[in-house]
Amino acid sequence: MGHSVGEEKLQHSAGRGGTLAIDLGSTTTVVAFQSPDTPTAQLVELSPISRRPGEVPSLVWDNGEQPLIGHQVIEAKLIDSNDSRLHRDFKRLIGTKNTPEHNRACWAGQQLLRDIWQRLPHGLNIERLVLSAPVESYRTYRSWLVEASDALPVKEIALVDEPTAAALGAGLPPGSRMLVVDLGGSTLDLALVSLEGGEGKAAPIAQLLRLGGRSLGGKSGQKLRTAKVLGKSGLRVGGRDVDRWIVDACCPNQPVTSSLLNAAERLKCRLSSSDVTDRDQLLEITADEQQLSLRLSRRELDRLLEQHGFDTVLAELMETTLAGGRRNNCHLEDLEGVVAVGGGAQLPWLRRWLAENTAPAPLLTPPPVEAVALGALKLTPGVSIRDVLKNGVSVRTWDQRTNRHHWHPLFVAGQPWPSQDPLELILAASRTGQRSIELVLAEPLTQGRHNVVFVNGLPTVREIETSESDHQPWPNDPLVLPLSPPGEVGQDCLHLQWSIDADAQLQLIVRDLRSEEQHPTMTLGTVR
Repeated sequence: MGHSVGEEKLQHSAGRGGTLAIDLGSTTTVVAFQSPDTPTAQLVELSPISRRPGEVPSLVWDNGEQPLIGHQVIEAKLIDSNDSRLHRDFKRLIGTKNTPEHNRACWAGQQLLRDIWQRLPHGLNIERLVLSAPVESYRTYRSWLVEASDALPVKEIALVDEPTAAALGAGLPPGSRMLVVDLGGSTLDLALVSLEGGEGKAAPIAQLLRLGGRSLGGKSGQKLRTAKVLGKSGLRVGGRDVDRWIVDACCPNQPVTSSLLNAAERLKCRLSSSDVTDRDQLLEITADEQQLSLRLSRRELDRLLEQHGFDTVLAELMETTLAGGRRNNCHLEDLEGVVAVGGGAQLPWLRRWLAENTAPAPLLTPPPVEAVALGALKLTPGVSIRDVLKNGVSVRTWDQRTNRHHWHPLFVAGQPWPSQDPLELILAASRTGQRSIELVLAEPLTQGRHNVVFVNGLPTVREIETSESDHQPWPNDPLVLPLSPPGEVGQDCLHLQWSIDADAQLQLIVRDLRSEEQHPTMTLGTVR
C-alpha cells in the first residue's frame, strides 16, 4: 500500500474511531488500519514483533510469562527449532477441533492477537476490529475469536471470511464467482467460491461478534453468511519450501540454517521484483552470519520450481478444484477473476502459469500479502451511523415462477440509517399490455426473530425468510407506477433505487428502462 502508520503519523485520537483489520495467516499476520477521514488503509508498524510495517510473522515462542512473538522469534534464532515451545503454522489447527494440537494452537493465536493489540501505536483510536477466517472452518474460528478477543477494549468486533475479503481487496463486486489461489509460507490452497450479493440482493457481510461493548457470541442460532465454496483443494507446500530449494541449489551440502533460509527468502523476493526485467540476470544475496552467497537468476528459479514438481502439483490441485466447480455448474469461463494472494503470489512463474492455465478468466493481482486485510476493511467502512431501524420495510412483488406475490425485504430491523448505498431493483411486466405496476409497502412482523450481523460493515439484523402473513401493510395507498408504453410479459420496465435519508424517510427513485425517463425522487414515509 505504500503507507504505514506509527506514533509520529497519528492524527486519529479525536473524533470518530477507525477500523483495525487483522488477517491471521499461516506464515504472516497482516495488521491494517483505516481512519474514517482517510480514503486509503495503512499498514501498522508494530516493532519489534513486525518484520515490515503491518506484517507480523505468525510465530510464538512459549518461554513462560512473556512469550516471544513474531519477528522476536526470528531475532532469537529460534525459527528452525524443533522445540515444542515453538508454535507455528497454527492457523489451520485452530480451525480443526478434536485434535491434540487444537488447544495449543488456540493458545498461540490468542497470544499473537493480544500482543498485537498491546503494541498498537499510542493514540490509535479504534472503534471497530475486523478479523478474517477460512470459510471452511468459519464456525470454529468464530467460537475461538469470541474467547480470544474477550479482553480487547473495542466497541465492535466483526468476522469476515477470507475469500470474500480477498475478492473485495481485488476490486471484484458482490455476487462474483472467482478462483482464489493462496500461496502462503507453508500451504498452497485453491478455492472456487461464489460471493454473496449481486443485483437486488444484500451485499456480503461481516459477522458481528460484539456490538456496543456487549458480546454477541452466544447467539448460536445466527445464520452464517459466507462465500459459498464450489470447489477446493490444498497441499502443505509453500514459500518456505521454495526457500529450502533455493538453499539446496545454491549451497549444496550445507546445513539448512535460519540465516540461509532468510537469505533465500530475500533473494526470492528480489527475483520477483518488477525491477528485474532480464530473466537471465544473476542476483546475489549473502547470508549474514555464515558469509555464504546465494546466486540465482529468475530463469533458474523458474526451472527450480519445475524440477521440484511445482507445476505438476499446481495442475493437479487446479483440476481437483475445477472439478468441484463443474459439479456446481461453474466453469472457468463463468469466473469474474482469478485472485492470487499470499506472499508466494509475487512469484512471476506462478502469475505466468495462472495466466496461461486459467484463461479466459482474468488474473487479478492485488497486493498479495495485504489483500485479505484490505478487503476486510472494505467490508467495514467508516460510515457515520445516525441510528438503527426498529422496524424494517418490504415491498410486495409478483413472482412469475411461483405465480404468486411475495415480500422482498428492502431494509430490515436493526439496519443503520442513513443508508450508505441505494438498494437497486428491476421490475418487469407480468402480462402483455400492462399499463402500471402496483407497489405495496409493509412492515415485517418478525420482532425477536432476528440476529445481529453486519451489512456493509455496520450493525444489521440478519435477513430471514418472510411470508404474506408476517407483514403489516403500511396505511398508505399502494404506490402505482405507470407504464407508458404498456409493458410486454417478462419485459424489464422499471429500475428502482431505494434508500433511507438522514431523517429516516424512505426515498424512491424510478427510471423507465425503455424511455430512460427518470421520475423525481419520491418520499414514501418514515421507517422506524
